[in-house]
Amino acid sequence: MAALNAGFDSAQRVEALEIALLLEALLARFGFDFRGFEPAGLRRKLRALMRERGLGTISALQESVLHQPGAGAALLRALSVAPAAMFDDEQEARQLRQLLGGLRASAQPKIWLAECAGAEQAWTLAILLLEEGLLARTEIFASIANEQALAEARAAGIAPGRMAACAENYRRCGGAGRFADYFGLDEGRAVALPALRARITWAQYNLPSDASCNEFQLIVCRRALPDFGPALRRRALQTFHDSLARFGVLGLDRPLDADDALAARYRPVFPRQAWLKRVV
Repeated sequence: MAALNAGFDSAQRVEALEIALLLEALLARFGFDFRGFEPAGLRRKLRALMRERGLGTISALQESVLHQPGAGAALLRALSVAPAAMFDDEQEARQLRQLLGGLRASAQPKIWLAECAGAEQAWTLAILLLEEGLLARTEIFASIANEQALAEARAAGIAPGRMAACAENYRRCGGAGRFADYFGLDEGRAVALPALRARITWAQYNLPSDASCNEFQLIVCRRALPDFGPALRRRALQTFHDSLARFGVLGLDRPLDADDALAARYRPVFPRQAWLKRVV
């Protein structure tokens, strides 16, 4: 048994070394730094891609990434935030409906969807703003680090077979209109109307390395942060703080820890929820 355990520990150490080397290769070859990401989540995503491609080791994955066309792009996409579906988070949508009213005091509110989970997350927010009478004067800044994911978001559409499920999500999230009225057809797919898409600015932005880029009244980053390790998470939170207007709202995956350096500068908007208003 001791020998088996020793072999298992050795295999884990080898895999950890392979992952470290792969992350260094990604940084050197593509300029994306995943070294500060949470190890368990990284390992899970890497193993899923390995199964999909029939690869037995992380080293084999690195070999393909460095030498096979398209393999690097596939890995970067696999490590990015998974695409969202329209109104796929009922609690978030209902809370946003309440929070958006606070934007009325701003002449031209700005919202940052940091590491946005694709077009459908941004379209969901645009519909909520329209129904609250705020879309015409609000700018949505939707940022994504990965070039492929960004291109997918800009060219996105919804297959007709998915529209009924999306409409049901919309209804469950408090939508009282006719969901289909927010879409037109483009090459057989449903695409958000130009009036909705015009309020969304897409941009490439890398949270682990880029600095504050504007001042926002609302920042939402609830899907990417669970992948961040402690140091990277602290850096992202500082970037959000530097980018958030006073009395602006920050939407996170979990509340700030009591010992977090920024905790005293925020107050919860909802009890036991990770929506925080900046007060200092």
